[in-house]
Amino acid sequence: MDLGLNGRTVIVTGGSGGIGRHIALGFAAEGADVVVTYRRERSDAEGVVKELDGAGLAVPFDLAAPDAAARLVEAATAWTSRVDVVVNNAVHWGATTPDEDGRFETVPDDDWLAVLRTNVEGALGLTRAAAPGMRRRGWGRLVHLSSSVAVNGMPGGEYYGAAKAALHGFSRSAAFSLGRDGDILSNVVMPGLTRTARNGPIVDVAGERLSEIAPIGRLLDAAEVAKAVVYLGSAANTGITGQVIAVTGGS
Repeated sequence: MDLGLNGRTVIVTGGSGGIGRHIALGFAAEGADVVVTYRRERSDAEGVVKELDGAGLAVPFDLAAPDAAARLVEAATAWTSRVDVVVNNAVHWGATTPDEDGRFETVPDDDWLAVLRTNVEGALGLTRAAAPGMRRRGWGRLVHLSSSVAVNGMPGGEYYGAAKAALHGFSRSAAFSLGRDGDILSNVVMPGLTRTARNGPIVDVAGERLSEIAPIGRLLDAAEVAKAVVYLGSAANTGITGQVIAVTGGS
């Protein structure tokens, strides 16, 4: 299937590892030019860019920096003159571990507020920065990465889940606004626990239990989640918008 991505420019935040790396590789394989963002480890992002065989650009991006979104869109536009697809994949985990009794209300204000503000404002800010160009061209795709914690819950995930749930509400309303100005679609991809290098310790603890309740009997890996993101961010997707797509293996 031709996904209609040849020559399009895609921003993948947090594209230097995990699911983001596979998303970047997936778009590049379809002929897109991919901007891979990183916060600290430039070498990791440059490593992914090398894998893209000249179709990539590494750009720093800090979700918490007020001017980061504008600078990112400017860098992408200077490179290819356009931004067609934005994948909000970067995440700020923060330090929101409850106390030994599991009370989320004991998390210091600075910690839980940072998780909410950084994740929500970072994704929304980048979307705001990219939207005017999409409206002018009458074409665009937005894919926001959420988490099954937003709907299933998890002890210790109160603030992270709240931040991700906010993306669901924003994307739904943005789909109506953007859709009036052309073929501009906004969706959320909601993975469950996914096999990545970073998630290794969590998979060791909870992977077997979650695999048992999944219809397919296993956890998904990062490449499988990435395939859904690439499709939703492509021209082949002509009618899915304002949706939250669970990519969890059915659990």
